[in-house]
Amino acid sequence: MKGFFRRIFESRNEEARNEWIANALKAIPQGARILDAGAGEQRLKKLCSDLKYVSQDFAAYDGKGDEQGLQTSKFDYGELDIISDITDIPEPDGSFDAILCIEVLEHVPDPIGAVKELSRLLSPGGRLILTAPFCSFTHFSPYHFSTGFSKYWYEEHLTSAGFNIESMEANGDFFSFVSQELTRVPSVSKTYVGRNVNIFEKLLLGLVVILLRRISRRGGKPSAELACFGYHTLAVKEFFVDESK
Repeated sequence: MKGFFRRIFESRNEEARNEWIANALKAIPQGARILDAGAGEQRLKKLCSDLKYVSQDFAAYDGKGDEQGLQTSKFDYGELDIISDITDIPEPDGSFDAILCIEVLEHVPDPIGAVKELSRLLSPGGRLILTAPFCSFTHFSPYHFSTGFSKYWYEEHLTSAGFNIESMEANGDFFSFVSQELTRVPSVSKTYVGRNVNIFEKLLLGLVVILLRRISRRGGKPSAELACFGYHTLAVKEFFVDESK
C-alpha cells in the first residue's frame, strides 16, 4: 500500500525541470565558461563536466533557517568559487559564456537587480538558463522573498535587461500543480494540525490526484496559462543596459 501511495503522490516537477536543464546545457559549446548563480549545493556541477564551471552563492543558509515553513534540515554548499550577493558578483563585464540560475530568484530580495547583474556578466550572445517557481510554499525562510514569477515577469524584466527570450516553457499545468499541492496534505496536517491523515483520507486524496491527472490528459486549452509549477526560460544576451550613464 505504501508503494501505491508513493507512486500516486509522485510529482514530475523536479524531474521535468532537470531534464530541461540537461537538454539546455547540451547547446553550450564545450569549454565555455559557465556561472551557476545561486548554486546552493552545486547539484548541477555534474552536468557541466565539459564546461568551465564556476559556482556562486551567498552561503548563508544552514538548512534550518528560522525553522518556519519548509526547511532541508541540512545544507552543504561544498567549496564555492564565489561567495557574494547575487546582485554584486565580483567578476568583470561579459566574463561568462553562459549562466545557470535555477530556482533562485524567489530567494533574492531584489530579483530584478539579480537579472541585471546576470546580464552584465554574460558576453554578447551568451545564454541564460533560468527557472523559478510560478507559485511556491514558504521554504528556506527567512530567505524566501517571492512566492513565484509569471511569464509576464520574464517578458518584462529580461527584455529590459538586454535579453532576447529564445524559449519559455511552462513546467506542468493547473491540474498537475493542484495535484502536487494535494500530496502535501498529509505532511502539512501532521506539522500544523498535529494529526496524521488516516488511510481513508489518504485514499480519497489519492483518488482526487488521479482524477486531476486524467483531466489534464484530456487536452483542450492549455491550463498552464492559469497556473503551473514554473517556467523554464532560455534567453540570449543582446546588449547590456548601463544605468550609470
